[in-house]
Amino acid sequence: MKKLLTALAAAAALASTAAQAADTISVAATAVPHAEILEFVKPALAKEGVELKVKVFTDYVQPNVQVAEGRLDANFFQHQPYLDEFNASRGTHLVSIGGVHVEPFGAYSSKIKSLDELPQGAQVVIPNDATNGGRALLLLQKAGVIKLKADAGITATVKDIAENPKAIKVRELEAATLPRVLDQVDLALINTNYALEAQLNPTKDALAIEGSDSPYVNILVTTSEKKDDAALQKLAKALNSAEVKQFIEEQYKGAVVPAF
Repeated sequence: MKKLLTALAAAAALASTAAQAADTISVAATAVPHAEILEFVKPALAKEGVELKVKVFTDYVQPNVQVAEGRLDANFFQHQPYLDEFNASRGTHLVSIGGVHVEPFGAYSSKIKSLDELPQGAQVVIPNDATNGGRALLLLQKAGVIKLKADAGITATVKDIAENPKAIKVRELEAATLPRVLDQVDLALINTNYALEAQLNPTKDALAIEGSDSPYVNILVTTSEKKDDAALQKLAKALNSAEVKQFIEEQYKGAVVPAF
C-alpha cells in the first residue's frame, strides 16, 4: 500500500508539473517579420513554461477577427492607428499589451529609379484600409508628389488630395496584393512586412521611406479580458528583451526598427 501511495504521489506530481508546463498561447501573425520574431522568442518562453503556437495569416482582417472571437489568444501584425480604426468600425474591444517595432513604410517602383521620374498621369497604388491608405498619402506628400488638405490626418483619403501637379491616378488595393501588381503600375506604396516577403529591401529599394521616428509602432494585441494573462505578459516582456532588439537590428538591418 505504501508503495502504491508513493507511486500515486509521484504520478500526481508529474501531472502537476506537466499541467504547469502546458501553458499554451496561440498568436496570429503575418509572416515577415512578425512570425519570425515570434519564432525567435519561442525557446525563451518555453523555459518559462509557455508554449507559443504561431499561426501565419496573409491579411489584416482575420487576425483581429479570430482574436475577438476567442479562437486565438493574441495577434502581432498591426500598429495602433490600424487597431483603433478596426475597433471603431467593427465594434471590437481589442487592446495593445506592448509595442515592439516600427516598419518604415515605403514607395516602390520597377519602372523608375527616382520619384523625379514619376510620369504625368502615373498609376499609383496604395493600401485600401483607412490608416495605411492615409499613411501612404502622407508619405507621398512628404516626398512632394502631392499636397493634402490642411485638416487631413492619418486617415486621409484620395478625396483629401488638394494639389496633384503630376495628375497621378491613385487606386486602393488590399495591402497584401500590392507587391504582386508592382510591375503593372508606376508606383506602389507597400507595407514593409509585404515588401520583405516580396524580397524587396526597404532601405535600398524604396524611392521614399518613413523615418525611424514613425509613430506606427507594431503592437501585440489581445482582448481586454485577456490583457493581464500571465502567459501573454511573459510574451510581451520577451518581445521587449535585449535579445529581440539585437535580433531585429541584425536580421532586418533598418527595414524594421526596434521601438524600445
